Amino acid sequence: MKTIGNIIWVLFGGLELALGYFIDGLVLCLTIIGIPFGLQVFKLGLLTLWPFGKTVVKREHPSGCLNTLMNVLWFFFGGLGLVLSHLLLGVLFFITIVGIPFGKQHFKLAHIALTPFGRDIV
Repeated sequence: MKTIGNIIWVLFGGLELALGYFIDGLVLCLTIIGIPFGLQVFKLGLLTLWPFGKTVVKREHPSGCLNTLMNVLWFFFGGLGLVLSHLLLGVLFFITIVGIPFGKQHFKLAHIALTPFGRDIV
């Protein structure tokens, strides 16, 4: 079921969304300051490309307050827009019964888009 869901996801918009994330990640990686943010965008792009069967987990090893600082910067400089767009898409997919699994994936993407630093995709 995960494979079928992923194939349908990719065919009906997941590929375009992932390519957008990858292009944004490349643009962010052009500057030294943007590299950590670009790596998080690549993480979002990989999850967006094949979301069914993946989970987002918090890292076990502490890395100090750097993750918190980076998540605050992320939130104010672009993360809020990503979260709101995925929440809106999730609600729109939940309107139909057929779209509920895809709405769940958008809510998962919104969760990691809110605070991507210190989280891993398993």
